[in-house]
Amino acid sequence: MRGEYDGMVAIVTGAAQGIGRVTAERLVAAGALVVVADIGEAGAQVVEEFGECAEFVQTDVSNAAQVERLIAATVKRFGRLDVVCNVAGVSGGLRRFLDDDLRDFERVIAVDLLGVLLTTQAAARHMAAHGGGAIVNVASGAGVTPGVGMLPYRVAKAGVAHATRCLAVELGAHRIRVNAVAPANIATDINAAFDKATVTSLQPLPHQGVAADVADALVYLAGPRAAHITGVVLSVDGGMACGTPPSLVPNRGGSTTAAAPNDTHPQQQEESTR
Repeated sequence: MRGEYDGMVAIVTGAAQGIGRVTAERLVAAGALVVVADIGEAGAQVVEEFGECAEFVQTDVSNAAQVERLIAATVKRFGRLDVVCNVAGVSGGLRRFLDDDLRDFERVIAVDLLGVLLTTQAAARHMAAHGGGAIVNVASGAGVTPGVGMLPYRVAKAGVAHATRCLAVELGAHRIRVNAVAPANIATDINAAFDKATVTSLQPLPHQGVAADVADALVYLAGPRAAHITGVVLSVDGGMACGTPPSLVPNRGGSTTAAAPNDTHPQQQEESTR
């Protein structure tokens, strides 16, 4: 992958930590010039580590004026814009619907859905006038497969998945590709309270995914090797979207097949996109 992004300029939102940071690292390693966008000031430290190939622009993606400033600052600093990875996001509470006062709804929708739309729109306007580009969004397994709890987050991520497909159709004529990844059960802060056996019991593959698994998918979809791919929502979930692991399927006698020690089958857990 080294050199694959030589001469290309990419924005990564939510790039100060987690999936966003690893995505930015991967892009830099592949030769890209990267703008690290994050709501906090920690992005400045990331850029110090990257050196001259990176720039930090503090950005609240739910604020249209700040997003416009992000695009303008990117073009001013590096002269072009080829790729946007919309990683910034918040999860909201883990409450079930009957116990949820929905106080997180507006904030989650504003960051996770509106933020993606604002950044995509501002970037696509520039890309459409300059020969095209690639946009990759972070949806979620929570937005693809129904589940219990975290309804604002699930609704927002379902919106990201559907918007990705719609925008792929609308923007294709401008040579702009739009794809998404849908992670689940990734080892990030939101899953820290759950042991590995709990998380992996939800998926066919026996190992838990890490931020680099998602970042690698993002970088692939944004790059030239995916030049004929658009409108895809790629699950990065150890196969969870495919079905229940055999250890959790009842046998004819009503019992389940043998499971690994300490395996449990809780409700679906989601990834943190930051």
